[in-house]
Amino acid sequence: MTRWRIPPVGEAEAVVDATPDQVYAVITDVTRVAEWSHECRGAEWLDGAAGPAVGARFRGTNKVDRFGWSRVCTVTGLEPGRSFAYRTNGGVPPDSTAWSFDLRAEGDGCRIVQRYEILKFPRVMELATILLVPAHRDRRPALREDLVRLGRVAAGTGAVPN
Repeated sequence: MTRWRIPPVGEAEAVVDATPDQVYAVITDVTRVAEWSHECRGAEWLDGAAGPAVGARFRGTNKVDRFGWSRVCTVTGLEPGRSFAYRTNGGVPPDSTAWSFDLRAEGDGCRIVQRYEILKFPRVMELATILLVPAHRDRRPALREDLVRLGRVAAGTGAVPN
């Protein structure tokens, strides 16, 4: 990672006290994302979708410090109790990121591995992000904390409001 580049891929993981099925139920209900994400303030299904299916779309709304934005997302993969993936699209100029969650039983809990890959990110947007949203230079620590909160929500031990 250099000072003037954002890593195009990243990964965070945590072991939580919830089962893979419990975690899957929370992450695939995108309307609950604000319960555990440090950045996403909400999401809603689009085009009449009522839940996750490959090709279903939703809009997520995010905020970091004084900057807010939203993106239309498309579900690209799901396997009950094991994985959930989607791709973001939008912005001016347009950008796109692929996000995925892999879930594996570990002891009485679950190991969650969250990955992202920046697919399209115009250089002008990258520089603006580095200057205006420095937390996005390395998102892994915040994403790991999100996964810990996700585990608490999934286990029913409490949401942490944003």
